Amino acid sequence: MGSAKSSSSAARTARIEEMRRAEKARERRNRILVIAGSVVAVAALVVGAVVVVQARSDDDKDSAASASADGKGGDRFVTGSDGVRTWQGKLGRTHVTKKVSYPMEPPVGGDHAQVWMNCNGNVYTKSLNPMNAVHSLEHGAVWVTYTGKAAKADVDALAAKVRSTPYTLMSPDDDQAQPIMLTAWGHQRAVSGAGDPAVGAFFEKFVQGAQTPEPGAACTGGLSQ
Repeated sequence: MGSAKSSSSAARTARIEEMRRAEKARERRNRILVIAGSVVAVAALVVGAVVVVQARSDDDKDSAASASADGKGGDRFVTGSDGVRTWQGKLGRTHVTKKVSYPMEPPVGGDHAQVWMNCNGNVYTKSLNPMNAVHSLEHGAVWVTYTGKAAKADVDALAAKVRSTPYTLMSPDDDQAQPIMLTAWGHQRAVSGAGDPAVGAFFEKFVQGAQTPEPGAACTGGLSQ
């Protein structure tokens, strides 16, 4: 009788041990499956990230190619025999509200403010918002600018010339490279003073000249500081 009970107990213990081994085996398989699933998920995320980065890289390359195609990659001035520098490349003409950073000083064109500076022979004593002045250039105005290094006699003489010439404006600009500069849409020239023959030649050629994007557009009804 005792032997039978002992045998039954041993068998039960063996079955329990077998069940435990089976449970442990299932736990190991489950852990392996979880780990494998995690690896696959991480791999998928990595692949997805690579695809996104590559797509963005391709977009950047396309944008760079587009910029190069429309001339932005090689913008520069070319100086003619008359001393006038002509901007090579595209000049935007979009009306914008955000600040525009122009690649030259004073700017010769580009995206600009919706409202122009009055340019009917207007002489300003304070520096202008270039975004408004560029709009004046778009209308065919010539913009005379000067620094504190310009002689007062030259400033006064140029101011008189501007006041007598429609489609012109004048203002100080201490950020420009030369003491006196003349600017039209896409064109620019430094002059030595009011008596420089280049002043009259520049006015003659560029006041409502062939470079004007919007010939005949108003030079009044805008801003006057």
